[in-house]
Amino acid sequence: MESTRLFEIRAYQPADRARVRELCCATGFLGNPIDPVFEDRELFADYLTAYYTDWEAESSLVLLVNGEIRGYLMGSRFPLRQQCYAFYQNISLFLRGIFRYPRYSTASKKFVQWIFRTAWREVPAAPRRTAHFHINLLADARQVATSRALVDSYLRYLHACGEKRVYGQMVVFEDRRGAKMFERYGFKVLNKSEITKYRAFHPEPVYLCTVVKDLDENSQCYAKAG
Repeated sequence: MESTRLFEIRAYQPADRARVRELCCATGFLGNPIDPVFEDRELFADYLTAYYTDWEAESSLVLLVNGEIRGYLMGSRFPLRQQCYAFYQNISLFLRGIFRYPRYSTASKKFVQWIFRTAWREVPAAPRRTAHFHINLLADARQVATSRALVDSYLRYLHACGEKRVYGQMVVFEDRRGAKMFERYGFKVLNKSEITKYRAFHPEPVYLCTVVKDLDENSQCYAKAG
C-alpha cells in the first residue's frame, strides 16, 4: 500500500529560490518541461520568477509534499512596482537573449520570434492596480486539495492585508477548464485569448484566461452546490 502523502503550505524562503526556478522550468510547457519550446532555462526562470523571489518574497508560498517542494504560488500586492521592475528586466532579458540567440536551437529561435512579434498581442487584458498571482505544481502534486490549499492561503493573506480583489491568468484547455469551473470557486472570467505558440505542439487550442475574485465577497475558494 502506498504511504500517505502529507502536504503543507508555508511562506517562501530565500533558500527555496533555486528549487522554485527549477519547478518553473519543469512546468513551463503546459505543465511539462519547457525545454522542447525554449532551451534557455535561466532566462525563462528569470522572466517568470525573479521579481517575486527577489523583490516581493513575502507574497509567495510553496507547497511541500512529504517535506519536498512540489509547487508554488507567486503573487504581488504592488502592481506598479512589479510593472516598473518588468520594464527594466525586459531590457536586460532582451540584451542577454540577443547575445545568446545565435546558439539557440530552431525551436528556441521560433519561441524568441514569437515573443517579439506576437506574444504581446495575445495576453488578455487584466485589471489595473489589482493584486495578482500565478500557480505551478508538478504533475504528482496537482490535486484539488493542494491547489485549493495554496490559493486559499494566498487569498487569506491578501484579505488580511486589506486587498479588495485579486486576479490570475490561467492557461486553459477547451477540454478541461471553463468558465463554470472558475465560477464554482468564486472567480469571474473576464476574457481569454489563444496562445498561438502552442499550435505546433497541442492538438486543441490553448488559451490564457483572466479570472478575478472579489475578496469582500469571500476570501476563500468555495464550490457552489450543483
